[in-house]
Amino acid sequence: MVNRIVLAVAAMLIAQTGVAQVGAAVKEGSKATAEKAQQLGDEAKAALSSEPNKSLDETKAKEHKAKAHYHAHKAKSATKDIGK
Repeated sequence: MVNRIVLAVAAMLIAQTGVAQVGAAVKEGSKATAEKAQQLGDEAKAALSSEPNKSLDETKAKEHKAKAHYHAHKAKSATKDIGK
């Protein structure tokens, strides 16, 4: 009886860990997608703008690109941890 309880508790802990890691991967993936969309929007805005707004929009696009890369890397790392 004790072995079954221990086995059940262990199974629940493993399942919860997996769900938390999947949640982190989805969260970071959605952040990366949002940043990429903002980057594309700023690039489009910069293409239609004149100075000084063009430089500002290009800088914002680069910032969003860096953030998207960061979140994509975190999402990839989180997916590697799933199942371990």
